Amino acid sequence: MESFITPLLTGASTGAILLIAALGLALTFGQMGVINMAHGEFLMAGAYIAYVTQQVVTSAGLSILLALPLAFLGAGLLGLLLEVLVISRMYHRPLDTLLVTVGVSMVLQQLAKDVFGAQGDPVTAPDWLDGYISVPGYNWPYAKIFTIVIALAALGGLAAVLKYSSFGRKIRATVQNRDLAETMGISTRRTDRLTFFVGSGIAGLGGVALALTSGTNPTLGATYIIPAFLVVVAGGLGQLKGTVLAALAVGLLTAFLTDWFNSSMAQVVTFALIVVFLQVRPQGLFTVRTRGLA
Repeated sequence: MESFITPLLTGASTGAILLIAALGLALTFGQMGVINMAHGEFLMAGAYIAYVTQQVVTSAGLSILLALPLAFLGAGLLGLLLEVLVISRMYHRPLDTLLVTVGVSMVLQQLAKDVFGAQGDPVTAPDWLDGYISVPGYNWPYAKIFTIVIALAALGGLAAVLKYSSFGRKIRATVQNRDLAETMGISTRRTDRLTFFVGSGIAGLGGVALALTSGTNPTLGATYIIPAFLVVVAGGLGQLKGTVLAALAVGLLTAFLTDWFNSSMAQVVTFALIVVFLQVRPQGLFTVRTRGLA
């Protein structure tokens, strides 16, 4: 039982981080078909915003609460800037977008190294996260539970926005048929920008959660970008329920394989299994129904 519970809880925490990273990709990749390899740097930006906030606000508890909206806003604006200056000029050119965003990712990592240093900095968890829940064979830190809470809150908020707000209806209309949405008076250009802002901001929230458990690091986001893309593709483009299930599955699978083998082999086997799954079901777990003009 102990050998089962430990990777189960660890995998749930890993899956929560993957979910936060993948939610933004599910929006931008699912709606606009943009392969943004710099998305991981929005996680990094959120982590450094948490660190800077803690240097200004010495109270750890208050600084973390302030860092969450600031990370959403900061990472969102960074994503919006990337969309306006770079990505907007390369729609329908996926290979060029891939190459350019890889370059942007490297530039942002180097910028973080120049400003904050290559070693990274710790972020102090507040008193109400300084503890753990004891389960058989494992002490589950409150900080990792907090990561799951943030992931669930981001998921619930995004689902509510997509279902009940006018912005969400515009996103769904743009995904289903961009040309028809424009004839109905929807500014798909503005919708794309807002979508990029929201997707990038959600990644910033994940950066705050990561900063509490592993501190800051210039290469923090690069660790999660490839698994996050695999989660989005395996779950089905633009499908939140598929993204949730795929993130949880990848997190649990990686944790159990790490427990049985080692971290490197676990990632190799996980990626190989996802590739096999996509060969069998290339559309992912779920597919979005679209309407096209004949």
